Amino acid sequence: MTFVICRPATANSSRMLSLSSSRSLATIRPKPSRPDRPPTAIVMMNMGGPSTIPEVHDFLSRLFHDSDLIPLPFQRLLAPLIARRRTPKIEAQYQAIGGGSPILKWTNQQGREMCALLDELFPETAPHKHYVAFRYAKHLTDDALEEMQKDGVKRAVAFSQYPQYSCSTTGSSLNELYRLTQKKGGWGGKGEVEWSVLDRWPTHQGLIDAFAMNIKRALEKFSEDKRKDVVLLFSAHSLPLDIVNRGDPYVAEVGATVYAVMTKLGFTNPWRLTWQSKVGPKAWQGPQTSAAIKGFARTGKKDICLVPIAFTSDHIETLYELDIELKEEAEELGVHLTRAESLNGSPIFTRALADLVGSHIQDYQNGTISPISPQLAMRCPGCVNSRCGPTKAWLASGGQVSG
Repeated sequence: MTFVICRPATANSSRMLSLSSSRSLATIRPKPSRPDRPPTAIVMMNMGGPSTIPEVHDFLSRLFHDSDLIPLPFQRLLAPLIARRRTPKIEAQYQAIGGGSPILKWTNQQGREMCALLDELFPETAPHKHYVAFRYAKHLTDDALEEMQKDGVKRAVAFSQYPQYSCSTTGSSLNELYRLTQKKGGWGGKGEVEWSVLDRWPTHQGLIDAFAMNIKRALEKFSEDKRKDVVLLFSAHSLPLDIVNRGDPYVAEVGATVYAVMTKLGFTNPWRLTWQSKVGPKAWQGPQTSAAIKGFARTGKKDICLVPIAFTSDHIETLYELDIELKEEAEELGVHLTRAESLNGSPIFTRALADLVGSHIQDYQNGTISPISPQLAMRCPGCVNSRCGPTKAWLASGGQVSG
């Protein structure tokens, strides 16, 4: 089996170039020993999730205190109350999926395999080491920075694990990185580390190939006579409409991923993009995934394949919300509901991560890209977040100008 490494179709690179060779996925050479050089840090930024039940409350507390994700009036007062009230319910959900989120396990596996490939394919910047920087759960961003300081890191790539950019996800992680590096006694933000950012990659060919492969495997669960009529129901975490209407690019970038996947599949099946995980009374981007399933059931579409399109590994939104809650609703409606696997340990996806990072590092060293993409440099037209400007300015300097 071979896989052609392609330049990422991201805002960091306006061209799509194929590297000259195909490489086997089967062989990874041993990591070269470079004791004379600190590692090139690949900081894998994501929301995270509690790995154990006792971590749930702290996870929720951090989440509801984050005004980038969930802006609340009197946030410092309301956030702990909401977290405390919701903890028992969310603990039960994590208990139902095995006692915790697997996202840390998958992120570490993806990071290790990605860095092994980077060491093989790009030895000039080896050794490469991944650092997990979760926003709300251990391993937190400050944990990653502490580990990087111990390792003597001088070059780092802030690599968003959200393929599609949102100010409430990637933006929040970058704001947190800036805040921690600039605080009194903080490290990594005053010229000690040269930073660059991989902020989005919604149509990277490896990502699209990995999604398409998992969808094909899921469709094989349906009988051949029904397969072409199965509805592909892409599902992504929703956003409040006030965030969308400020100019947040997330909805458009999720749509770009879906269309690229359907192009790869040859538009063999009917499909729709839906949205999940609405919280609170505000108006959110729709249609909701659960409402779409009910609507299709009314029209006689009883064979549906769910595709989580904004998640690169399993966590509570896939394992509980889709696999338990929605599946129960579908069964009551007489719907045959299946789900494409998340990318998790996909070797195609691992190769995509290595290609994204390796191409980014090479382009940065060659001077063909800046520390941040033109899209990241631009604030949303309706931005109301005072933290965004200083964060973007610091990242644009490569972390060399203190805030």
